[in-house]
Amino acid sequence: MKLSWRVIVFLSLITCACVSTGPSNSTTSEEKAITYLEMGVRYMEMGELRTAKESLEKALDWDSNNASIHDATAVLYERIADPENAASHYRSSLRIDDENPQTQNNYGRFLCEQGQFEEGMRYLESAVNMPLNSRKWFALTNAGRCWLKKGDKTKAEAYFREALLLQSDYAPALLEMLKISYSSGQYLSAKAFLQRYQSNVTVYNAESLWYGMQVERALEHLSLAEQYRKKLLTDYPLSEEASRVLHTIRE
Repeated sequence: MKLSWRVIVFLSLITCACVSTGPSNSTTSEEKAITYLEMGVRYMEMGELRTAKESLEKALDWDSNNASIHDATAVLYERIADPENAASHYRSSLRIDDENPQTQNNYGRFLCEQGQFEEGMRYLESAVNMPLNSRKWFALTNAGRCWLKKGDKTKAEAYFREALLLQSDYAPALLEMLKISYSSGQYLSAKAFLQRYQSNVTVYNAESLWYGMQVERALEHLSLAEQYRKKLLTDYPLSEEASRVLHTIRE
């Protein structure tokens, strides 16, 4: 059985984590820090947040002047609901490298989620306008979400559409446009965004399944709506969206 390169990298990291206390003594401090950074990021992807935190702390011990390590550590603290430490590490990352579009994007998104819209948008716009940023659609989508959180659907839509002009298959922006179209009563447009979204993801999430069900119901495609409903309840029985469905049934 052949393994993809992603699986091979994953297994090599797990093996390193399980059978070794860390990088070999022959590597430099910077190399050791990068190894622990990669381990920490992979553990975050796996949902092993305690182990991820331990790895990232070791990375900082070896090289506290690495902006990427502070950026990843900030994301981890977001995941464990510690915004104070998250903000501190984002600021440390930017003090070390204020020209990193990834950190500008992450910090801007974080600030918007904390309700600090103006400052958040300042960082997101900075990320969008950086000439060397090759993935501007990330920051554009986060800027759109920031405007949505602030309550301005029109400005949000403009950012999502700009993101899709740069990357037409970017699933998060497609999902946001699906939601905006549905809430505006533009059900055919919502279905078009739903189909584009589905063609670019391998696994639907609870939110997309719920909106799929609602869009098909609005278009009176009841058999398709029922398929979405069943998949939502089967694949995500503990989700907020599934609870909504079950609550409606009980009523």
